[in-house]
Amino acid sequence: MVVIGGSAGAVAPLRAILAGLPPDGPAAYLVVLHMASGGRLAARLGANPGPLPLVTAEDGLAIRPGHVYLAAADRHLLVETGRVRLGRGPRENTSRPAIDALFRSAALAYGPRVVGVLLSGLLHDGAAGLDAIKACGGLALVQDPDDAEAPDMPRSALAAVAADACVPTGGLGDALAGLVARPAGASGPVPDDLALEVAIAAGRFPAAEPGRRAEPAPITCPDCGGVLSQLREGRVLRFRCQVGHAYTAEALADAQGDAVENALRIALRVVQERADLVGRMAAEAHRRGNALMAGMYEERAREYGGHVRTIRRALRDGPGRDGPDEAGPAG
Repeated sequence: MVVIGGSAGAVAPLRAILAGLPPDGPAAYLVVLHMASGGRLAARLGANPGPLPLVTAEDGLAIRPGHVYLAAADRHLLVETGRVRLGRGPRENTSRPAIDALFRSAALAYGPRVVGVLLSGLLHDGAAGLDAIKACGGLALVQDPDDAEAPDMPRSALAAVAADACVPTGGLGDALAGLVARPAGASGPVPDDLALEVAIAAGRFPAAEPGRRAEPAPITCPDCGGVLSQLREGRVLRFRCQVGHAYTAEALADAQGDAVENALRIALRVVQERADLVGRMAAEAHRRGNALMAGMYEERAREYGGHVRTIRRALRDGPGRDGPDEAGPAG
C-alpha cells in the first residue's frame, strides 16, 4: 500500500512518480493532493500520466494492486483492509481530504506494508501521518525540500520522522520502487489514539478519554470557535476541538494569523468610517459657528487618524505571525 500526499507544487513530482510505476507491480496507490481532487486532479495529471489506471475513489470500492486511487472532492480518503472508505469527518488543517487522515488509516490497516510519500506543499500537513506510518512499522519517502516548489511540508516531515529516503523529483520513482520491493518489517505497536483518529475522519466520533489523550488549552478553534485541546500522542504537536477540527501547531498559528488580519481589516474600515464621520461633524460645527464643538470633533478625528495609522502598520508587518513569513495559504 503506497499512500501519497502533497499540496502546492506536487503535481509535477506526482506525475514523475506515476510515469515510472511498473505496469504489473504488487502495490496499490492512494493519492491526496489538497488543491485538486478526483476528476480535477486526473485532468491536471494529463491523459496518460503512467501505465496504471487512475480511479476516483468511491466508498466501499475494492482496492486492487496496480491501480491509482485519487481522493474524491470534500471527502477524506481512507482505507480499511481491502477497501476504500470516504469520510465525512471534520477538516484537518482546514483540508478535506486531508493527507494525515489517509496516512493514519493506511498505518492502522496495513502497518509495516505501507509506504508513505510526502511531496511539495505549504505549511505542515502530512508530518503527523508519516509519524503514524513509521510508528506502525511502515516506510517514509520525502521529496527533497531543496527540490520542492513549496518546501514547508517536506521540511516539517523530516523534522518529525526519520525518512527512509529523501530524494529530488528525478529520483522519486526509483526510490519508491526500492522501498516497495523491501520485505515488510515487523509491525510496530499501534499508537493508542490511532483508531480514534481514523474514526473521527470517517465521521464517527466515538467517546474519547480527553483526560488521558488530551488536555484543554486556552485556545479557540478557528473553524468553530470551540475550545481546543492539546493532543498527547505522537511527536507532532497537534490540537483538536470537541467538534473534531484538528490542527498542527504551525497550521493553527497560521489560521490565527489570518483571523487577526481579518479582524484588523474590519477594525480599519470601522475606524476610518468613524474618522470620516467625526470630520464631517467638525465641519458642520464650524459652519454653525460653534468653535468649541468643532475643536473637540477635530481632536477626536486626529485621534482616530492615529488609530488608522497604527492598524495599517500592524497589517503591513504581518499581525499574529510569530514564525517565518509564509508564502501563502495551504494549497
